[in-house]
Amino acid sequence: MTRLLLPLLTLSLVTAAHAQSPFKLVLTASEQKIRKGEVTTHAFTKSWTLPAAGVKASRAHGKVSTTLSPVLAQIEKTVNARKPVPATFRNVGGSWVATDQTGWIFDRDGTKANLLKAIRAGKPTAQIAYRRVVPARSVAVLAQRGVRWHVAAGDSSYRGSPDFRVKNVLVGASKLDNFFIAPGHEFDFNKEVGQIDASTGFVKGFVISGGTLSKEDGGGICQVSTTIFRALYKAGLPITERHEHSHRVGYYDPVGFEATVYAPAKNLRMKNDTGRHLFIQAAWDRRAQTLRFDVFGANTGRSVTISKPVITAFKAPASPSYTPDVRVAAGGRRLLDTPMQGMTSVITRTVKVRGKAVSRDTLKSVYKPWGAVYGVNPGDRRLN
Repeated sequence: MTRLLLPLLTLSLVTAAHAQSPFKLVLTASEQKIRKGEVTTHAFTKSWTLPAAGVKASRAHGKVSTTLSPVLAQIEKTVNARKPVPATFRNVGGSWVATDQTGWIFDRDGTKANLLKAIRAGKPTAQIAYRRVVPARSVAVLAQRGVRWHVAAGDSSYRGSPDFRVKNVLVGASKLDNFFIAPGHEFDFNKEVGQIDASTGFVKGFVISGGTLSKEDGGGICQVSTTIFRALYKAGLPITERHEHSHRVGYYDPVGFEATVYAPAKNLRMKNDTGRHLFIQAAWDRRAQTLRFDVFGANTGRSVTISKPVITAFKAPASPSYTPDVRVAAGGRRLLDTPMQGMTSVITRTVKVRGKAVSRDTLKSVYKPWGAVYGVNPGDRRLN
């Protein structure tokens, strides 16, 4: 008789223990990440404790008590607050790690059904029912396209730039943040950036025109083209179109390591010959006034060596030029740009694959002498 009662006694004790334990709703999820070329999955859980009185009432009446409605509403709000976030790379402790975030949509009816089933079964937990919203650019998409490694980076400084130039640099960079270059595809700077005028966020700034400076929409955009050129050049991509400025510009030193654009006459175009997708991210530091582009893709075994500029054929600076500037009083002048010598710069790039040289090319830039540029009152006779 005693042996027959022991299992029933044990079951009663377990049921009583469950009844006294806090009842929890549990959300089980997982996320993927890429680190050092490997895709890994990481599971995690979130839980919410339900009021004991509400659980007890639900058990007694065989349905989810309305006293739990406020708690369920708050859980629903918390779950739905999680929005999908596209995959991007971050440098974590010296390693580039790609992560994304799935969004969640709370399933109220499904959660209530799970809750009631668990309560009836005397269990201390129930699963939250929800729908996952996967971002279009997920870690899985990056991995599928072969984007698993940091390939190269290009940077530049726009320190000392006037406000209009800073504005155009950041607007232009933002238009080249988080985009793919398909295998065999030719990166086209002017096409990717699109129209450059007030309707797309740009403001008027100085550009080189007619041997002096004049104001046009997007002045300073060459900081962006130069920086992404450096990143793609370091990645070993072949150049299909690239131009240097007519004269040396201090923002773009080292001398010759630059690319100017002026749609539609001048463009920057480079071809993705890696055989897999490339993914480009832009980053900027407003305080340090630096711009950077990072290139991510497959580990092709490619390494790139770029020489320092070899500079020759120096020529004396040109005579000064003048441009209208409403900030300048009659008879005065304001220095807008410093004189520069003419010169020729040659940079050599060697591309190797697993230690064996597969290509070598030179980047030649010929700069004309440049005179100081002064802003003067619009009525100044020196403008004639």
